[in-house]
Amino acid sequence: MIRVGRLLKNGTGIMSRIARPLLARSPVQRSSYQSGPDSSEKETIVKLLYNIGSKKEVEQYLRHFSSVESQKFAVIKVGGAVISDDLATLASALTFLNRVGLYPIVVHGAGPQLNKRLEAAGIEARYEDGIRITDGPTLAIAREVFASENRKLVEALERLGTRARPITSGVFVADYLNREKYDRVGKIVKVNRDVVESSIRAGCLPILTSLAETPEGQILNVNADIAAGELARVLEPLKIVYLNEKNGLYHGTTGKRIETIHLDEEYEDLLKEPWVRYGTKLKLREIKELLDTLPRSSSVAIISAEHLHKELFTHSGAGTLIMRGHRLFSAQDVGAVDLERVGALLAECDPAISSGQSTAAALWQRLAQVKRAGGQYWIYGDEPHQVAAVVTRAKGQAAAVLEAFAATKAAVLGNITDNAWKLVTRDHKQLVWAVPRGDDGLAWHFERAEGSWTRGADVVFWYGVGDWAQISPLLAAKAPAPRGAGAPRAYSTVARRVGPIGARAYSTAPRTYSTPALRVGLIGARGFTGRELIRLIDGHPQFELAYVSSRELAGQPVGGYAKAPLAHVSLSAAEVGAIARGGRQAVDVWVLALPNGVAAPFVAAIDAATAGVAAAQQPIVVDLSADYRFDATGRWAYGLPELHRGDAAGWASGRIANPGCYATGSQLGLAPLLPYMDAGRLASVFGVSGYSGAGTKPSPKNDPAFLADNLIPYAPVGHIHEREIGHSLTRAGRGFSPANPVMVQFSPHVAPFFQGIGLTLHVPLRQSMSARDVHEVFREFYASERLVHVAAEAPLVRDNAGRHYAVVGGFAVPPTDGTEAGSAGLAARRVVLNVTLDNLLKGAATQAVQNMNIAVGIDEYAGIPVLEQPVMSQA
Repeated sequence: MIRVGRLLKNGTGIMSRIARPLLARSPVQRSSYQSGPDSSEKETIVKLLYNIGSKKEVEQYLRHFSSVESQKFAVIKVGGAVISDDLATLASALTFLNRVGLYPIVVHGAGPQLNKRLEAAGIEARYEDGIRITDGPTLAIAREVFASENRKLVEALERLGTRARPITSGVFVADYLNREKYDRVGKIVKVNRDVVESSIRAGCLPILTSLAETPEGQILNVNADIAAGELARVLEPLKIVYLNEKNGLYHGTTGKRIETIHLDEEYEDLLKEPWVRYGTKLKLREIKELLDTLPRSSSVAIISAEHLHKELFTHSGAGTLIMRGHRLFSAQDVGAVDLERVGALLAECDPAISSGQSTAAALWQRLAQVKRAGGQYWIYGDEPHQVAAVVTRAKGQAAAVLEAFAATKAAVLGNITDNAWKLVTRDHKQLVWAVPRGDDGLAWHFERAEGSWTRGADVVFWYGVGDWAQISPLLAAKAPAPRGAGAPRAYSTVARRVGPIGARAYSTAPRTYSTPALRVGLIGARGFTGRELIRLIDGHPQFELAYVSSRELAGQPVGGYAKAPLAHVSLSAAEVGAIARGGRQAVDVWVLALPNGVAAPFVAAIDAATAGVAAAQQPIVVDLSADYRFDATGRWAYGLPELHRGDAAGWASGRIANPGCYATGSQLGLAPLLPYMDAGRLASVFGVSGYSGAGTKPSPKNDPAFLADNLIPYAPVGHIHEREIGHSLTRAGRGFSPANPVMVQFSPHVAPFFQGIGLTLHVPLRQSMSARDVHEVFREFYASERLVHVAAEAPLVRDNAGRHYAVVGGFAVPPTDGTEAGSAGLAARRVVLNVTLDNLLKGAATQAVQNMNIAVGIDEYAGIPVLEQPVMSQA
């Protein structure tokens, strides 16, 4: 399924114009609750949200969530496994929400913890119809466990400066569900909302257990999902969130994450799917019953704690979004459509029509002309007429043309546009449309197109078209002119001349933003990484080079940079500090591409020069060396977004330590397996890099003649990346801590090819897993990442060289019958996998641009060519 984006009529200003008024409308201030973080901190956090989506998306959702009373924002159900395995991530995610004035209400379970305690006490856990039978001894332990887990979460939040109130009783009133069958299990009959609202009025996040009491005071056990649902029925929140480790629901046949489910349109057919059974069917039924009792604006999200922000604040989301939605229609005759209501929608949401440049009547006339000429047209919409799309296909043409796509704000925020786009793509296997280069919604179109080309003031998009010759006649006859911010316009303007071009798998055409260019100072441009950074910034829609410093190249023109004539300079640390006194008016981002041990004077100079500069005007510093990767002060974020994107405090600091190339690939291969790793045994990483990784200073390791038909091992113990891998993965948590750190053994080698890295990892497991299970773990872990691909087969270095992503694959486990003991048993409990990446790109320059994008608050992937599928050739 595809989620639509950025289709609203009215645009919004840049961050500097919207952050303060937006925060002024937060529910905390509106309801006179106790103050939270100061406005500058809130403004920083709002800006950080922009790294997960466009400014427009984040602004829309913040306004949407802030438009209701605080208790109506979200009820979040947290499973016990999330508290035990991912507490730090959960606390960070909830803190992030609170920092922008939102008050999620948390209801948590503690099933796994309770089972452990019962087992330790010699009490058998018994179930009937999937419900835990709760006798007296079980309930006594359950009370202790719930109180303990509640306290853990509250304390984790308060350590981050977020006020939280433990609420272990007084909210849910219940009768016995069936005392003879389940004993002390309750059915909720009343919810005391005052207890929850009192917590929010005091400026505290309410953290609830799911225990209930009878009117007489007898404590009863209630399933946490049911408790969260009953609380939602009373509060009627915009969002009901179920946090799980899988990050959503997955299709049982394709294995792909289901992004959205519109119940009115899809529920009945979904229940007929052969893979929808048992727990999945029960969950869907419960969610439908819940949403049927709530306003249509309410929705359910199933998501992991790590991706909670993306699910809440972007159209694309990250987990599974379930809503009632509306039934959709498609028609091939204007007589079957309420033209008055569709026309009213276009007049409201289509700038060309609302401005008087065109009319809905002209569009209907255009459709009649297409039909008289032997062509076809389609009109799509929903029952309340919140979204409409118009498509035409001329006689003899295989590709269709998207004439119009309009949606109201409610349709966008409710993702009703999802199914409209799904209907369009179902009916049209080849589609062409265009958008102005200056449109701030270009990212939405890039995500939905297979190819694009910049033609004059427009970007032409298409999917399903393998030959440009199929597109050119369409444009020659009628040039696509997009309608509205982020939505296709009617194809009604004068055609622009189309030159000869070829089809591409992806577009590198620059996206145009409405904000001023961001200036970058690059210190250390002589090396291979510096060269790649210059190329990426040259193609970036919003960055431009202000200074390129290199002692060896001073005075020479900067090669590979076409935005403006620029010569290399040689800047000392003092000179960088002098420039930095101007804050972001002088340079927005300083990138230090220097050898290890050289960055400190430059960082000190920037820090000293900007000590009196307001936080919002502090320049970003991205260091590509190892100097700050082990920072213990909390000032430096570790810039591996796929694993540390949730480190809000780190990103807010504006200081980012770019990871090493080997360390990046190794961590991407190890992180999903941390919950399954045997901490008593070392994981092993065998790495081979191209000789560009040895730098430009002459040595045997970058001498092609010496490397010919050769492989050079080096630093067999104590390599800095060995320490970096363990340090960063330990910070990521997932079962490890400084007292129980991740330890690896790493063996690097240099090979005779120029660029690229191949890694083979041997990972010890606590218990045996199948290769299929391991593949599924990785697929789910990286489901929403665009620069990490997961493949069943082993990736090849030559396929990955020159590309901006990493590939993980080739999962293998030793054959076992489960009877092995001793060392044989240990050897059977392991998994072997492969990782490839380009050491100069995702291992350095691309990752630096990714981090720069996040730090300045723009699209994380801006300026980075992204392929939806990796290039994989046969080994």
